[in-house]
Amino acid sequence: MAGITSSAGPAATAGAAAPATGAGAARAGKSVLGPDEIRRALTRIGHEILERTDGAGGVVLLGIPTRGVPLARRLAERLAETEGVRVPVGSLDITLYRDDLRLRPARTLGHTEVPGSGIDGMVVVLVDDVLFSGRTVRAALDALGDIGRPRAVQLAVLVDRGHRELPIRPDYVGKNLPTAKREVVRVLLTETDGEDSVTLAQLPAEEEGR
Repeated sequence: MAGITSSAGPAATAGAAAPATGAGAARAGKSVLGPDEIRRALTRIGHEILERTDGAGGVVLLGIPTRGVPLARRLAERLAETEGVRVPVGSLDITLYRDDLRLRPARTLGHTEVPGSGIDGMVVVLVDDVLFSGRTVRAALDALGDIGRPRAVQLAVLVDRGHRELPIRPDYVGKNLPTAKREVVRVLLTETDGEDSVTLAQLPAEEEGR
């Protein structure tokens, strides 16, 4: 699959956008992005997609649940407002393609929704909230291969926090956020959480090393 470029980096020990743990750890953290900053970041990503795909012709946006889906829909709205182009939007569940299925409790299956136009021969832009180890994206590539053969695959993320375990680098980034492995990046979106924010907090002591 073309489009997702390689960049080997140091290893990480946790997932991407970790949920709040230990008395709402992430909610008590430092604010990184507010509603206006998230809006501007998505607008900028939208413009970059238009530039790199020659007006977004032949582009399909697939959000990775949970928060990648509303982000993909917002990006589609930006493209429609800016260029007047209606880009197909869908979702791509990666649950059964994760490499930690045997290590964690059973997960609820998400929803994969492929636009009626399909993805064969299209430029698929995978959309997620936070890029961390790269394992979620690897699972998404495996899932994508089972539903079609796109011409190219690109990756758009709201936050890139570093600490890659796999040679994956995003094509579009809302914010590059240097973090320590023990920190938690928490993304909240109006569609799923009732508000727009990105916060950075310390992982509670009892959660370290898990």
